[in-house]
Amino acid sequence: MKLSSTPLLGCLAVLALACASVHAAPPPTNVTVHYTDPKLFTETKRSAFAHPIDANGYLNPLKDYIAQRASRILAPGQRLDITVTDVDLAGEYEPWHGPHLSTIRIIKSRYPPRIDLDFTLYGADGKVLRQGSRILRDMSFMDHAGISDNDSLRYERPMIDRWLRQGPDKL
Repeated sequence: MKLSSTPLLGCLAVLALACASVHAAPPPTNVTVHYTDPKLFTETKRSAFAHPIDANGYLNPLKDYIAQRASRILAPGQRLDITVTDVDLAGEYEPWHGPHLSTIRIIKSRYPPRIDLDFTLYGADGKVLRQGSRILRDMSFMDHAGISDNDSLRYERPMIDRWLRQGPDKL
């Protein structure tokens, strides 16, 4: 009995497309996230001493995460504009340990994550409901259980979630 590989290949193609569509969610239309000059961010300046950092390597996923999470808390018709003014990821480079560790990010409680941002929340009628500036910082970031080692933003995501969990009335 001869088996055809065509059905198997078809199933694999459908599975691959399904997986790709799960990770490629369209950006929400009710939230915009912008960055002021990322070259001046603490993270970018600090990591330049250890090794050149691809800012898009952390800024694009961070922007997508903030937009997706923020869109969940908004009432129909509301819009949220967020401008991130500084980012300092958890951890630090400690080049004084020698060249073999100069490109390794050291995670210690004294190096908490921080995101500075400005926001404006608009109502369905276009009027400003709330605006302000926030400094998100998580001094107990190392105490959170269940954080994935494979997530490069594993310490920043819970901090963003805690801020947004307050809801639009308490941003």
